Amino acid sequence: MKTFDTIIIGFGKGGKTLAAELAARCERVAVVERSDKMYGGTCINTGCIPTKALVHRASIAALRPDTPFDEKREFYRRSIDWEQGVVEALRERNYRNLADNPAVTVFTGSGSFASADEVEVTTAEGTERLRGRRIVINTGAESVVPPIPGIADNPRVHTSASILTLGELPRRLTIVGGGYIGLEFASIYASFGSEVTVLEGSPELIPREDRDIAAEVMHVMERKGVRFHLGARVLSIKDAGDEAVVTFSDGANGRREVHADAVLLATGRRPLTEGLNLAAAGVETDERGAIRVDGHLHTTAPNIYAIGDVKGGLQFTYISLDDYRIIREELFGDGSRTTQNRGPVSYAVFIDPPLARVGLSEQEARAQGFDVRVKKIAVASIPRVRTLEQSDGVLKSVTDAQTGAILGCTFFGPEAHEVINTVSVAMKAGLKADFLRDFIFTHPSMSEAFNELFA
Repeated sequence: MKTFDTIIIGFGKGGKTLAAELAARCERVAVVERSDKMYGGTCINTGCIPTKALVHRASIAALRPDTPFDEKREFYRRSIDWEQGVVEALRERNYRNLADNPAVTVFTGSGSFASADEVEVTTAEGTERLRGRRIVINTGAESVVPPIPGIADNPRVHTSASILTLGELPRRLTIVGGGYIGLEFASIYASFGSEVTVLEGSPELIPREDRDIAAEVMHVMERKGVRFHLGARVLSIKDAGDEAVVTFSDGANGRREVHADAVLLATGRRPLTEGLNLAAAGVETDERGAIRVDGHLHTTAPNIYAIGDVKGGLQFTYISLDDYRIIREELFGDGSRTTQNRGPVSYAVFIDPPLARVGLSEQEARAQGFDVRVKKIAVASIPRVRTLEQSDGVLKSVTDAQTGAILGCTFFGPEAHEVINTVSVAMKAGLKADFLRDFIFTHPSMSEAFNELFA
């Protein structure tokens, strides 16, 4: 049996960063990753990096809408090859960063708890048992595959991971699920030149957002050619040889069919705990399958932590990174950093244009009893967008009418994923709306819209 100070199951953002930190402090660390295609975690291999690489290439394709489809198909094929090259380079770099560290041992195999301080690892060479005085679970999440007849072994059905290696641009793409992941892929493939249909089971699109924002997103995407069916229940997906036939019901119109060259399942993600044998370690999960943790990320076993997507909540790589900081500060600092005092966390959806938000929506603020002041401005009114030729979208601020505190902000427009961070910093620092109202921003820029948005 090999003994380590810390065993980390999963090679994701928080886990790999913690491994490097502990190794620098002369601890012996084991990192267990079940797939050699996942060094670096979801973000690098099947999430943020490959999808945002395709967002970039799709934006180039969108500038040439009149290109014949055969040329669009070739540009897409080259884009997939380039995106996969980016992923492979980053995966190798992440692997080498840990594998070449003499204090870190990387095991490529499946990890399973034998007890609260022992992990059994099954590799291609066999099985061995590791013991660690501290264990960190960082296994991430996986795509939810709904029990729809016709999905199993259907070569035309993809998840958000498998579609990233699809070398042939589908002329017709049907996306099951209209959440944030589904919308990102809808935007990407519509820009590349596919005819995109989104089947969303809910009667509302992106219900987390205010209805005026969701309506604007839907309107902009429909103008780009994306077709939406809300309240759609998918009944079956049939492989008809040269196409897929998706049968669905949307209530008002009964059973309907849509024909596609490819189908993407974008029906959510769930914590990846299968095969971990958590019961042997005394680690409990909640009703959604996420590992239960306290504010310092301890599980129900005191020496075992859970970080990243596997513990539920916001599934972002920067949350996993902040989880690392919480553990670092508990081990080597004063332990004051917790999940409860992260402050407002912004997020972005990389559609075209991107949608980003931080803090409360108008609906949420009113539901919490705030005396709300709301301000909205059209993106088209911002001078910078005229130079970008991107005038779609809207900006919205929500402030406390009594105190001037910034409660939330939604930015649906060019560079939203960047400029939303300005609002996040202001909120974290406790700055009020008048700070952004009177701040001197460069011109022309998207940021200067805050002068008006918070007026």
